[in-house]
Amino acid sequence: MKLLCLPLLLVALPFSAFSVCSARDGAKDWPKRREQILANMQLVMGPKPDSSARVALDVQIGEEVQMPRYLRKKLTFAAEKNDRVPAYLLVPLGYTGRMPAVLCLHQTTRIGKGEPAGLGERDNMRYAVHLAERGYVTLAPDYPSFGDYAYDFAHSKFQSGSMKAVWNNMRAIDLLQALPEVDPERIGCIGHSLGGHNTMFTAAFDTRIKAAVSNCGFTSFAKYYGGNLKGWTSARYMPRIAAVYDLKPEKMPFDFTEVVAAIAPRAFLASAPIHDDNFEVSGVKDCIAAAKPVYELLGAGDRLAANYPDCKHDFPPEVRKVAYEWLDRWLK
Repeated sequence: MKLLCLPLLLVALPFSAFSVCSARDGAKDWPKRREQILANMQLVMGPKPDSSARVALDVQIGEEVQMPRYLRKKLTFAAEKNDRVPAYLLVPLGYTGRMPAVLCLHQTTRIGKGEPAGLGERDNMRYAVHLAERGYVTLAPDYPSFGDYAYDFAHSKFQSGSMKAVWNNMRAIDLLQALPEVDPERIGCIGHSLGGHNTMFTAAFDTRIKAAVSNCGFTSFAKYYGGNLKGWTSARYMPRIAAVYDLKPEKMPFDFTEVVAAIAPRAFLASAPIHDDNFEVSGVKDCIAAAKPVYELLGAGDRLAANYPDCKHDFPPEVRKVAYEWLDRWLK
């Protein structure tokens, strides 16, 4: 196997293969390796549209509600021709100048965007509200088929719900960057569970995200329910895992090690509770340990971190505190 001073398949070769090259050569070759990772992700998710697929955002505001510390706007925007994404935009009150912004991606929940925007029953999931109260402009879109976003996967031009969500999130970043209240160079992304890996996939493809937090969002494919990948294969996610890769982790052309590495050198925090029954924590530790040499290679070792709290599949206050301070560190 030829090396570009980095292994072509992180899942096949350990990161110790970096030792065959100098750090200087490895850093120089990393952009090529990163493009290979994104290409392998697209083998599973289907191709990401190019810039020609962008249409005018045509933002339409349905309602505005003034809360004590922020203004909440319910809106839709055009992600592509004949497709509009519902979202909540929260703008802090009492601030002047351009503010940092965070894309807030919800978990698997019927109400979709309403949960991070504060309309659900669980305070632990109101991270769009919490961050708006910290001085961030926050945008919480619906994932396709949740909340107000009816979506027909059977007639989608996208080969996976995962890639459709990535594209929608990229358009959401377009929206944030166009707002006069937002500093376009200080944009982050955060999510829990579905929102956690949605955050990671989006950050891998969109380098405008400068800091990201995934809470309860991933584990290595080999340690996801003992290697049973069926949960990843619905139309909402990546059906090609079953149709092409036979539900087998060893056949997958990427793993979460590579997704984390593709985010480098930008800031990434993995928040992985030790009692998460969806995403086994030792698989998270494997991925972080394997991706860490890439961050170090790029002189960004301090931009990769992990928190392993003593809780279940949740986002309680002490865990959110670590996550919010991570975003503050890199975006404020």
